[in-house]
Amino acid sequence: MSNARTANFSRRGLLAAGGALGLGAFLAACGDGDSESSGSDSTASAKASGPWSFKDDRGTTVKLDEVPTKIVAFVGVAAALYDYGIDVKGVFGPTTLKNGKADVQAGDMDVSKLTVFGNVWDQFNVEKYAAFAPQVLLTTTFDSAGTLWYVPEASKDKIAKLAPSAAISVYDRQLTAPLQRMWELAESLGADMTAAKVTDAKKRFEAASERLRKAAKAKPDVRVLAGSAAQDVFYVSGTNLSVDLEYFKALGVNFVEPSEAAKKATGGWFETLSWENVDKYPADIIMMDDRSATIQPADITEATWKQLPAVKAGQVIARSPEPILSYDKCVPMVENLAKAIESAKKVG
Repeated sequence: MSNARTANFSRRGLLAAGGALGLGAFLAACGDGDSESSGSDSTASAKASGPWSFKDDRGTTVKLDEVPTKIVAFVGVAAALYDYGIDVKGVFGPTTLKNGKADVQAGDMDVSKLTVFGNVWDQFNVEKYAAFAPQVLLTTTFDSAGTLWYVPEASKDKIAKLAPSAAISVYDRQLTAPLQRMWELAESLGADMTAAKVTDAKKRFEAASERLRKAAKAKPDVRVLAGSAAQDVFYVSGTNLSVDLEYFKALGVNFVEPSEAAKKATGGWFETLSWENVDKYPADIIMMDDRSATIQPADITEATWKQLPAVKAGQVIARSPEPILSYDKCVPMVENLAKAIESAKKVG
């Protein structure tokens, strides 16, 4: 979901049921996970040298005298760059769980070796960030205004003075667009985009997408609902603004859509339902938000949830509203939905 220059909601007041606004605004987040590293540089490929510039999706061009090695990034961006061989040591956003293990948004990174400037929504240690001496801050943006994702409103000006920033847009476009932009960012930082691991991942993504297209075409009547669970309410996501859902819809997936009136109240992102009304929209498959700030399906105790036909049939799968934007990490998302549709029974 947009971080909230939409409708009459504050940036803190919109929730990521449909797109990606951190549920930490509404739910107890999972610890501050203030992991420390020695503050060593991020290390890009040895191929990267000389001046560096990158034009981001806000239309801003960042120019530096050298390819940055002291990079600080939103954790999901850092995880994507890691898959391309760019080692980012400084991160912000959901990185560690209360038990110290990696958050789902940290991907394959070793979180024990990261310097974490803020692990939850609205948390960013500016003094620590300044001491790190960053050369550039990299994140995403979930609105048309280009607001930097997970950079707190209260400290954004102080943060901006310490290093330039670049943002990849994940707002109102299909998944393939930000995937390509992350590819370009990684390449600019010195990643070897001809490496077998990289090219194979892209081929696997393309194959998975074709599999999903065929599955959706073979079973056009299978209805898929994208949901997110909180303690008191259930959120049904619309497809028009989220990169994953827009892409899946373009491949032919038949999504349940909230009413237009309900979506209008949240800037177009989602509809809020009470648990008593969680059965408002019949569905054959339910995709559930997998982020740590949400309640996961196994932990939902509401009787109305357990009685949903898709739940009783075991046709509930995970969804990543804030996908790690590397082809490697997006392959399972596409494959899991394709498999679910292929094997789905009409139950809704």
